[in-house]
Amino acid sequence: MRIFTIEKDGLTESDSLQGLNEQGIPQQGFVWISCTRSALESDLASLQATLQALCGVELLDLHISDLLNVQLPSHYDYTSDYDILIFRRLAAAQVGAGPEFLERGQTGKRSGLPILRHIDTSPVGFAVMDRLLLTVHPDDCAVREGYTAKLMQSANTKSHTAGAFIPTDSADLMLRIVNHMVDGYLALRRDLTRQLDHWQAKLLNPKTRFNNWSSLLDARLALHQLDEVCEDQRASIQDWIEAVKTWPEPQTAAAKRDRELLQVRSRDVLEHIERVVRHVQRLEQNAETAVQMHFNAQSNRTNDIMRTLTVFTAVFLPLNLLAGIFGMNFEFMPVLHLDYGFWGSIVSMVVIAAGMVAYFWRKHYLHQ
Repeated sequence: MRIFTIEKDGLTESDSLQGLNEQGIPQQGFVWISCTRSALESDLASLQATLQALCGVELLDLHISDLLNVQLPSHYDYTSDYDILIFRRLAAAQVGAGPEFLERGQTGKRSGLPILRHIDTSPVGFAVMDRLLLTVHPDDCAVREGYTAKLMQSANTKSHTAGAFIPTDSADLMLRIVNHMVDGYLALRRDLTRQLDHWQAKLLNPKTRFNNWSSLLDARLALHQLDEVCEDQRASIQDWIEAVKTWPEPQTAAAKRDRELLQVRSRDVLEHIERVVRHVQRLEQNAETAVQMHFNAQSNRTNDIMRTLTVFTAVFLPLNLLAGIFGMNFEFMPVLHLDYGFWGSIVSMVVIAAGMVAYFWRKHYLHQ
């Protein structure tokens, strides 16, 4: 469990709920409590006591179950005291880890695009209160470690622009973490596109025979499930945006500006998620188009082969006719007993065959 006290001029970190209870929430700041699911389950009683002491609220049992559930899709819920957001992260799983892959709650190796085997979509839970943010992460969450390192670097930087990277309140921090998760998936787009383009090249290469259909089907199913995850994310953020509009109007100019920045950041996160959705849908369409083009190319190659065979059959038909005529067992036949009869028939066959080949060549029947 990691506990951060965030103020405008910096932040401090502690790992003890008891110390937080003694110190309290600063007048011009807020607190971020970040824990794993195992830590939440083991320290639930002390955490509930801390929330009661600092904010005067406790998490409902149903919301605690949501925060501990590893199979829950992205969704938004609220009470009169706090908001709950479950957001399934889209990030590359660490090597050696057992990623909770696209199918909710399922783990294990998958065939298909290699990059799709390492995409982790574990849910991250957020409990947003007025001056406190509780986040619940999977064990060894790279998203939390990456964002906390970025946050601490910004707080330790003594510059005028560093303050822009410090969240103003708990809701702003939640949106920044969500945006960090979505941007983590956007970084995978190049690898996804490159590997799918490699398969498309193999599908359309006339010199190779593609037989990895099971992996291609798994990849299409994985992309479809990834699309469903992104749709759930978009729906949850849209619900959040609609809920922010119902909040009481701020009384001061600074609070009004913070509210406008919060709405702008919410729309920016939604736009990033929509970019992810469009990219995944484009990958699905590209995969389906590649399969259709593969079968079209196979059909065209089959037609070319059948056309060539038909041309050769047509060339040899008159030759077979001549051979059949001169092969009849009649005693009296024209040119049968002439000295040049055999060579004359051979020359006639060659001339007829050459003429027909030239004719078909001019008609482009022999061109591949």
